[in-house]
Amino acid sequence: MTRNVAVAPETRPEMHQRLCAAVEAAGAQRVDMAEAEGLIWADPANTGAFPELVADADRLEWIQLPYAGIEPFAHHLDDRWTWTCGKGVYAPAVAETALAMALAGFKHLHGYAREQTWSAHVGRLLAGSRVTLLGGGGIAECLLPLLKPFGCHTTVVRRSGHPLDGADRTLDVGHLSEVLPSSDLLILALALTDETRGIIDATAIDLLPDDAWIVNVARGGHIVTDDLVAALGECRLGGAALDVTDPEPLPDDHPLWTLPNCLITPHIGNTPEMGLDLLEPFVEENVRRFCEGRDLLAPVDVALGY
Repeated sequence: MTRNVAVAPETRPEMHQRLCAAVEAAGAQRVDMAEAEGLIWADPANTGAFPELVADADRLEWIQLPYAGIEPFAHHLDDRWTWTCGKGVYAPAVAETALAMALAGFKHLHGYAREQTWSAHVGRLLAGSRVTLLGGGGIAECLLPLLKPFGCHTTVVRRSGHPLDGADRTLDVGHLSEVLPSSDLLILALALTDETRGIIDATAIDLLPDDAWIVNVARGGHIVTDDLVAALGECRLGGAALDVTDPEPLPDDHPLWTLPNCLITPHIGNTPEMGLDLLEPFVEENVRRFCEGRDLLAPVDVALGY
C-alpha cells in the first residue's frame, strides 16, 4: 500500500534531501504535512518547530525521529502517534569511538598529545582487562565484538538483565555496585532517563579501582560532573574519556578541561558525515515497513521515554 509521508522541517537542506530520497526509494508518496500519515523529522536541533508543523496533521499516525537518545524530543512525546527513533542506527560509529577512547586512555595518548617535550613513559594494556558496559543496547552489541580480540572479560549491566550475546556475563542494574570494584574500564552506553540520570555519582566512582577509567559515549547526565571532577582531581580514578558532558557544550572555563587525566571530545561519536550514511537506509527500511503494514524498527516506549 502506498502511504503518504512528509519530511520536515527543511532547515537542513542536505539532510532533508537525503531523507526525501529515502522516502521515495521506499515507495511512499512524499506529501505536505496536511496529508501526511507518516512524518520523518529532518532537523535534530529544531525541536521547537514540531508543535506548529503537526497542528493540522489530522491524518498523522507515525513519527520517525533522527535521534538514538530522544531526550531532546521527550517533551513532545504523545501516545496519539506511533514513534520510532534512530536507536541502533549509529551504534557502529559510537562503538568505534568508545574503543578509541578506551585505548587512548589506557595508552596515555591524551597526555602525550599535551606534552611539549619528550616525556616519561606511561600506559597499560587493554588486553585482558575487566570491562563493564553499562547499557545493553546497540552500542554494546557492536562494541563487544570489537573488544573480543583483546581478550577482555566483559560484563554487561542492563535494566532487564537478559543475557547479551558476546558478553561473558549479563546482570541487571541492581548489581552495578557489586561489579564496579572489579572493573578496570567502565563504559557508559545507556539511555538517559529519570532512573539513569546521575547513576555514576561519588558513591559509584569510589567503588571503582583507583586506576580505573570511565568512558562515556551515552549522555553527560549519567555522571554527576562535580563528583567526577573531584575524583579525577584527587586521583581517586585513573581517568575519564568523555564524548558527552553535563553541561554540554562544556564551558571554556570548566575544570574538566584542565585535568590531565581527562580526555574530552565534542560529542563526535557520531558526526553528521557518518550519521546520514547510516540514517538514510534505516529510514528507507522503516518507510517501506510502514507502507507494508509491518512492525517498525526502533519503536519508542512513550511511557518509558526511550
